Amino acid sequence: MRDHRRSRRPAALLVATALAFGTAACGSGSGSAGSDDPNMLEVWTRSNPDSAATYERVFTAFTKRTGIKIDYQPVINFDQQLQSRASTKDLPDVMINDTALMGSYQSQGLLKPIDPASIEGGDQITDRTWASTVGIDGRHYGIPYSRQAQTLMIRTDWLRRLGLKAPRTWQEMLSVARAFATRDPDGDGKADTYGMVAPGSAQNGYAAWWGASFLWQGGAEIIEPDGAGTYRPAMTSTAAVNTVTWMKDNLFCGDKGVTQPGALTAVTATATNFQDGNAGMYMTGPYNIVTFDQTLGRDKYEVVPAPAGPAGGDVLADGENVYLGAKTGNDEQELALAAFLVSPEGQRIAMTSVDGHQPVVRIPVNSTLDAAKVRDDARWSVVQKAYEEASQEFPNAPDFAPVKQDTADALNAIFTYCGGDVRSQLEELDETLAGDLKDQDLLK
Repeated sequence: MRDHRRSRRPAALLVATALAFGTAACGSGSGSAGSDDPNMLEVWTRSNPDSAATYERVFTAFTKRTGIKIDYQPVINFDQQLQSRASTKDLPDVMINDTALMGSYQSQGLLKPIDPASIEGGDQITDRTWASTVGIDGRHYGIPYSRQAQTLMIRTDWLRRLGLKAPRTWQEMLSVARAFATRDPDGDGKADTYGMVAPGSAQNGYAAWWGASFLWQGGAEIIEPDGAGTYRPAMTSTAAVNTVTWMKDNLFCGDKGVTQPGALTAVTATATNFQDGNAGMYMTGPYNIVTFDQTLGRDKYEVVPAPAGPAGGDVLADGENVYLGAKTGNDEQELALAAFLVSPEGQRIAMTSVDGHQPVVRIPVNSTLDAAKVRDDARWSVVQKAYEEASQEFPNAPDFAPVKQDTADALNAIFTYCGGDVRSQLEELDETLAGDLKDQDLLK
């Protein structure tokens, strides 16, 4: 059995600093770090310069409308910097980061609880979306900001050249992938194309993040709630064993070229074969649409629903929440910013690409908006329909980070060593997941 505790060490460090933060933080000064201006909010996002430019437009519009100033900090190494700030007993006022981090932040005492009724316009967010911000204790700890769901992006010019159609099932997807790998779809006379892109590295949990859609389509779950606030590991179910076996045999240990070379060491930053023009399919998030339009060309690919497995076509949904740092001060200003961020005006600005910069809201959480209409781009209706009708999210109340990482480690090992016994390897994974849940007092 692997030592499940290793995956808890980074979180444990953050817990220690959060405990040091504790009640002392409640008396910390208002406003941004180093500022005594009560009308200034310090806001962090996990952003590179491209998406930060879009956030700048959002915050500029907010300040123009309200007079509340924003000390905006785009942070790439978000959790590392958050740990540092927690140790100084002064968290940012507002943070925008992944939905999957809510359980971790809440368990460490870093977030204020939120009453949805206190957010102007909060009633324009669906109950389903609000539900993804509920913690173990039943209280809300985030305000939904952006959502997304994975879809299949596929080379339509290759399909036309080979006389094929976009796949609707796993088997059809495999047939198309093999054709893309062997039938010279780009017409250059060289064996230099691949069926599909897979970011299958264990690093940062990518194998579990990318593989989750396949697990759900096969009828599997990683962990299951028992209805009483606790969970149990579920990776030894018949559905899980069958699905992981199918993925191993067909995507990684089967015909050469079905996935790109180096798939099992690839993360999203290095899995560039689709935009580079030598892989024909990629099941990924809609944030790549702007990138692929610029690098590959909008006329060369389309966005279609993910092919269905034995249990259906559900895909991974995730997104970002607005989090309020666990300290007093500036409550009125924080709620005003949250209300603007989820308003039709704030969401439209964040959904729009200017000068090629990446939008930061993909599927709007404001139910009065339609992603395809806002962008005048029908492809976004495919993404929005996937989110609304055929998607699942990772459990948000537990700290899912160690669960995702340990699952990724196991899947990556299974796909790397093709001769291994899948069932016994998943039994070992379930033991490790039980340890992760026990660490959080969430094991059934």
